[in-house]
Amino acid sequence: MTTVDSPATSGIAQALRRLYFVRFGFAIVWAALLVVTASQLGPLGIALIVLYPLFDVAAAVVDARSSRTTGPARGLYVNIAVSLLAAAGLAVAGTSGVPGVLRVWGVWAIVSGIVQLIVGVSRRSMGGQWPMILSGGISVLAGSSFYLGASAPNPMLTNVAGYAVLGGIFFLVSALRLGRAAKGK
Repeated sequence: MTTVDSPATSGIAQALRRLYFVRFGFAIVWAALLVVTASQLGPLGIALIVLYPLFDVAAAVVDARSSRTTGPARGLYVNIAVSLLAAAGLAVAGTSGVPGVLRVWGVWAIVSGIVQLIVGVSRRSMGGQWPMILSGGISVLAGSSFYLGASAPNPMLTNVAGYAVLGGIFFLVSALRLGRAAKGK
């Protein structure tokens, strides 16, 4: 059942809804840019790869500020730290090539997926969180695939773009479900 229990929770649901729409739009645009530049891991490609976890940091900061009234946002703070480490790791890995990037991205996807899963489960009563729970689980599986796929003869970054699009779709679905939850339907 998707319900919102209190006005404070309703306000958080509305803030998350807006944030999730922004995250959807960012993921789609970012993925398109990555596909266009994926043939080479030059300065623009590395910048795009580093930008994604930095955007995740910004989104987690907004999320943590929005949800302060419901209690500690430990999972979000963990996500901020993990994504900052991932951005730094991706900047370094970008100089070594696509396999290094895929390994770092894979580890980041696994850890952040676990965190997303935990945060989604803790927010179930707010409604609209099943897509986030599923997305967290899929992120763990995709991260494992990226890490293992880095050893393939010709690893490609375009799989990361697909991962971003799928994540964006989960944010869109969650935003739509949160809209219904905020209205009490």
